[in-house]
Amino acid sequence: MAAILSWIEGLMQTAREDYGVNPIVFLVIYLACVPVFYYSLFRTLRALARRRGRELLLWSAVFLGANAAPFLYVLLFGRNIPWWVYLVFAVLIGQGVLSLVLKLRRRPAGDA
Repeated sequence: MAAILSWIEGLMQTAREDYGVNPIVFLVIYLACVPVFYYSLFRTLRALARRRGRELLLWSAVFLGANAAPFLYVLLFGRNIPWWVYLVFAVLIGQGVLSLVLKLRRRPAGDA
């Protein structure tokens, strides 16, 4: 057990020194987002089942925010992070924006 704890402490120290990210802060943000994640998932699925467009967009945005919050911490406060991490995050944001724009353009003007 001591070897495992030592290994975890080494990983945490590496994250602090190499990337400037505190794993405890990441974990706290991650755990704080769990209730929001599940509640927004529930509300998103309910809005989808009831075909409520505005409510669906709102709760899917909250769902996305709950998923992205801990990783935004890493992107905003981390340093020496590999370039491909930024690329992956940019692609995911671009995909979400494109999907939203296409969905809004497809919707008839009077639909809510």
